[in-house]
Parts: sequence; structure tokens; C-alpha cells
Amino acid sequence: MSQSMQAVEIAAFGPPEGLRLSERPRPQPGSGELLIRVAASGVNRPDVLQRKGHYAPPPGASDLPGLEVAGTVEAGDEAAMAQAGIRVGDRVCALVAGGGYAQWCVAPVEQCLPVPAGLSDVEAASLPETFFTVWSNVFDRGRLQAGETLLVQGGSSGIGVTAIQIARARGATVIVTAGSDDKCAACRQLGAHHAINYRTHDFAAEVLRITEGRGADVVLDMVAGDYVARELGCLAEDGRIVIIAVQGGTRAQIDAGAVLRKRLTITGSTLRPRPVAFKAQIAQALCREVWPLLGSGEIRPVIHSTFPAAEAAAAHALMESNQHVGKIVLTWNA
Repeated sequence: MSQSMQAVEIAAFGPPEGLRLSERPRPQPGSGELLIRVAASGVNRPDVLQRKGHYAPPPGASDLPGLEVAGTVEAGDEAAMAQAGIRVGDRVCALVAGGGYAQWCVAPVEQCLPVPAGLSDVEAASLPETFFTVWSNVFDRGRLQAGETLLVQGGSSGIGVTAIQIARARGATVIVTAGSDDKCAACRQLGAHHAINYRTHDFAAEVLRITEGRGADVVLDMVAGDYVARELGCLAEDGRIVIIAVQGGTRAQIDAGAVLRKRLTITGSTLRPRPVAFKAQIAQALCREVWPLLGSGEIRPVIHSTFPAAEAAAAHALMESNQHVGKIVLTWNA
């Protein structure tokens, strides 16, 4: 059997055309790892940043882009796999720190989850990055509780459609922003209680109107910049802003007095460089709290488009156009 594989590499930083199908040595699993024959690879905003040269992989990670995969287990650390209840031949999806745009990928055993019942590999590949991110930030850092109100900036994104469904399933009221009436309608169909077109309405004023002046308890913010000050104005007392991306810039001016008076929290995180043990805890929580909802169909993956891996540049161009609702996935020939 050939020890090489096809992979999508970043041949040159810059536009999507810098992505190129190439041949690479097949990776080998180390201690605590397993090898996945990849059927599908999720495409995420950090992949775009890496392609542009703005988001280097953490030390020790593959230089190939790709943070999530789904496929079949081919080999691995037998002791670690036995402890996790994973066997060769099992269908899994996994969160990885890089290397996902390839026919084979190694992943820490503890960051692998079974493909939920009834889901395809394409659907499963759309799960790890957004589900790990939403759980860690909305529920661990943001401490969202049943009966509270969540505001999601960018409700039609992969992160957004995940946050809508999990938060609603766990008893929260969900308000989202999106950039068109069609996207707002799609978010409501997925379970958002309210959707605000940020191009035609002031989201902060709308949140206060919807909540009858009380405000949102948690804001999931992928914009930052001048959004932060506006979010502080529509937070409830003891509200929390969780920043997970800075598409609107890294600088923000805030009313520190409002933070004091309303006892507000501004926090944030990045997931990719965190240690395996941290991600393992998220995986365990997802398996316990969320995977049964996927198996029952109460929560479902939202796939906008799939592309053959050789067309990764087109997949990135679509993501940068912001015309999609949900996830974009690359597929690999068997």
C-alpha cells in the first residue's frame, strides 16, 4: 500500500488560489493518537486566516489546514483506543489542530467522537470545530442557563447555526443577527426566536426592545471592534460577552462605568492552541449533553455546500463571500 496521500496545502499565502492539491507522506499516529482515513473535512474561518498567513498552526501541528474531519479509524494507540471504547473500523469525527485537509489524518483519541446515529460522514465532518467552540464558550465560559437570553452575532455562520440549536435545546431564548432578511429567515427556521438584520436595524436597540429593556444575558461575539461597546449597552445585569473572533478589529472603547454598575463580564478564548486534556473535557461534555440530541434529530447539522477536495479554493471563496448559511465541507474520494 502506498505511504503517500493527497492533501490540500497552502502553496502561497494570499487569495484562495494559493491552495493546491499535493502529495504528502501519510501521517503516523503517535502515543494517544489514532489514524483516520478521511471521508470529509470541514472548512472553517480559521482555515481562511491560515491561508492568508494570519493564523500559524501551533507548535507540533501539521502545516496543512483543516481543523475537523470525519472518516474511519484505521490504526492507533491500542491502549488509548481501548480506554475510549474506539476500535479499528469505527466511524468517528475529530477535532484536530491542523492536517484535516488530507486523505489521512492523525487525531488525539480524546478529541474523537463517534459519528452520531443516522449521520453521513459529510454531516459528521461539520460538527467538531463549531460544536467544541460553542460548548466551550457559550456554556463553559459564558455559563448560559435555561431561561436566559443568548445573542449570537452572525447567526447564519457555522458557529451561529450550532449555537442557535444547542442553546434553544437547552432552554434559552435565542436572538441572532444576520446580514440579510433571507439569512434571518433561515436562522428562525433553525430555532432562533428572533433574528435582526444588522444592515437595516440597530441590533442593540432591537435586543432591548425584544427583551423589554432587560437585555441579553450572554453575547457570543465574532466581530469585536466597535460591536463590544454596543453589546455592553444591551446586556442584562450580570451579563457576559464572550469574544471568539475579531472580524471587526481588535480595538474597542468601552464604558467601564457600565461594566461596574451592571457587574458585566468580558471574556474570550481561542481553542486551537489549548492542550488535549482541555479539549478532552469538552469532548466528554458534548458526548454526554449534545450527541444524544444529534442522534434523536433534535439538533441537526446544517450543510450549505460540499466541494471535492481538489476544489478547496472554491470552497474558501464561498466562505469569504459570506453567502452561505451553515457549513462548507470538502469530500475525498474513497
